[in-house]
Amino acid sequence: MVTLNDIRQFLLSLPDVSEGMSWDSVSFKVNKKIILFWNAKYDSPVFSFAPEENEFLLEADSDTFFTTDHHRKFNCILARPEMLDLSWAKVKLYEKWRRLVSKKTLKQFDLDYPNYSA
Repeated sequence: MVTLNDIRQFLLSLPDVSEGMSWDSVSFKVNKKIILFWNAKYDSPVFSFAPEENEFLLEADSDTFFTTDHHRKFNCILARPEMLDLSWAKVKLYEKWRRLVSKKTLKQFDLDYPNYSA
């Protein structure tokens, strides 16, 4: 079972991540770009991957991942917290953070934590 607090604790441990609100839901951003938001209506984390990865996850693990017509328009999938693997989520969120964080911050992070893994 993954909780909002699990996600919060992990993401806020990464440099330059901030918590706020987006679409009436808790969101986490770096460089003003959303890493993840927690959909209040479904009480679920919302991920955005490449369309082919979203489709793969929806087909391969429909017990965990789902989408709605609204979310599909924005290339997003939701995860059922009770089915989501926290280690998997941390790896995916860390990868996204690395893509969105500034090069300066990433360089310093890699110097400070050369063996870091999510």
